[in-house]
Formats: sequence, C-alpha cells, structure tokens
Amino acid sequence: MKKTVNPFDYAGDICKALPGGILLTTKLEDKVNTMTIGWGTIGIEWGKPIFVAYVRESRFTREMLDGSGEFTVNIPYGEVNKQILGFCGTKSGRDVDKIKALGLNLVDSDVVAAPGIKELPLTLECKVLFKNKQDESLLPEQIKSRYYSSINAGDFHYAYYGEIVNAYLICGDTE
Repeated sequence: MKKTVNPFDYAGDICKALPGGILLTTKLEDKVNTMTIGWGTIGIEWGKPIFVAYVRESRFTREMLDGSGEFTVNIPYGEVNKQILGFCGTKSGRDVDKIKALGLNLVDSDVVAAPGIKELPLTLECKVLFKNKQDESLLPEQIKSRYYSSINAGDFHYAYYGEIVNAYLICGDTE
C-alpha cells in the first residue's frame, strides 16, 4: 500500500537522511538500477517542486538517467539496513544487478517508470527537467582538491533537476 504525501512535509527527513545515503533509482527498458547518493536538494524552481540529484559523469546511473529522463528517490524512513546503502554505493550496475543481489522489493510507481523500493519507503517520483554538468573552471580549488582529487580527476558531477511529480510512503503489503 502507498500513502500519498506532500514531499515538503518530509523535507527535513530527506535532508537528515542525505549525509548517510539515500537511493536514486532509474529504469531504462527492462533494467532497473539504483545507487547511493549523499548529495541532493529539495526545493522550488520554476514554480515546481524539485529534487536535484548529483551524479558523477562516469556512473552507470548517469547513462540510465540520460536514456530515461526519470528517476525515483528512495529515502530511509524508520529503520534501514545500512548494508543496502553500502552495497549500492560501492557496486556498479554495469557489473551487478543490485536489486537482485540484495533481494530488494520493487514497488511500481504511479507516474514514472522507475520503481519505489519498499525497504526505503519514502519515495519521490521525478522527471528530469534540466541537467547541467559542473564547470571545473568555476569550482574553488579547495572543493576540487577535496572531491575531485587524482582518484576522481575529471569525473565531475551532473546536476539533474527532477520535477517531483508524485510522492508517497510505502507501507505494509504492496501486493
């Protein structure tokens, strides 16, 4: 069962969860992929409710987002198995089916193709309105050296501005 919610009623919960990780889930054709993100914002832009997700250029998720133009944001609400966030933050969807490996329970979304995930029940359904690659030349040196060191050199983020078209809590049995 899904309970429709106003995403702004949960903005504080979303912002508190981000540093520990939330999931961004994409679907392209029959493939579903999810990855842990720790950077994001919720707000209003262009008069619309927006979630902005930041995804590195090299990530499989970026390819999926560019192909589908949609995503869900899956936020822990209550207890969450930290192994889910750890696994999804260290494995690539190019190499492993993370949904299958973790036995995650997918829940069909109402508006977008990307599903919700029962184990992270607060779900935002988003359609990409705009994306923007970070301009390395405009970033302060202290940010470049901290987040884009030699390990990640040249692997900057894209900001995906997703209009929140639906939001819900997954509760109880979803069958």
